[in-house]
Amino acid sequence: MNQRIAHIALVVRDYDEAIDFYVNKLRFQLVEDTYQPEQDKRWVVVRPPGEGSTSLLLARASSAHQETFIGNQAGGRVFLFLQTDDFQRDHAAMVKAGISFVREPEQAPYGIVAVFEDLYGNLWDLIQFTDGRG
Repeated sequence: MNQRIAHIALVVRDYDEAIDFYVNKLRFQLVEDTYQPEQDKRWVVVRPPGEGSTSLLLARASSAHQETFIGNQAGGRVFLFLQTDDFQRDHAAMVKAGISFVREPEQAPYGIVAVFEDLYGNLWDLIQFTDGRG
């Protein structure tokens, strides 16, 4: 059996502002941006650079109920984990791009980690594992 998580849906307010953040600030790749007229929505997929990355499906909220989850997809916990092969490089680039870090870098038993917010306030770990995980 060979399975993997292909996409994780991330509820966003606006496609273009989300693309701008993920592509221009986090340096993700825009994989697809296709309009689906039958549903009046776009299929927008981004992913971090590198091989084997799970993609994010940027899903515009389509109801008032869905809008309540923008920026709070994990109830205030870290929602996603962005693994890097060079923490210092990526942390410096993210700070330069204006990414807001809510927890500064620290050395943990498993690696180097810092917590940042995306454009809506979802929390992410930027992490470089040093114990063989990942």
